[in-house]
Amino acid sequence: MPQHTTRARQTGPPGYSETLPRQPESAAVARRLVRAACGAWGLDDLAEKGALIVSELVANAVQHARRESIRVVVDRPGAARVRIGVADFSRAWPVEREAGDGDEDGRGLLVMAALAADWGTDERRWGKIVWADLEERG
Repeated sequence: MPQHTTRARQTGPPGYSETLPRQPESAAVARRLVRAACGAWGLDDLAEKGALIVSELVANAVQHARRESIRVVVDRPGAARVRIGVADFSRAWPVEREAGDGDEDGRGLLVMAALAADWGTDERRWGKIVWADLEERG
């Protein structure tokens, strides 16, 4: 198994990021990253929702992205707010769709939208970042 490194930013708001292989197994590493960031920031109440959201974002990137890697980013844009993002090299934006009763997939974005305070997609020259914000309710 490849060794992964996690780095905290030296300037600006605290953040964690990691480049991972575009493989289903990367979701477990991404969940650990989200849980570690939330724990470091004292936002433990957001950790499990964040872990579920990052699993969905990684699954979408694994299925739809190009190239061999994705980047998971966990930032803290506010005292009680965490932003989880997955960057990939595809310009195809995620599309919410209604999954049928027998469908095994197609619900990820709906689950994410239900859990997140906000979510969206930011276009980049090289691809996109799909992100979701979680807020601790005070």
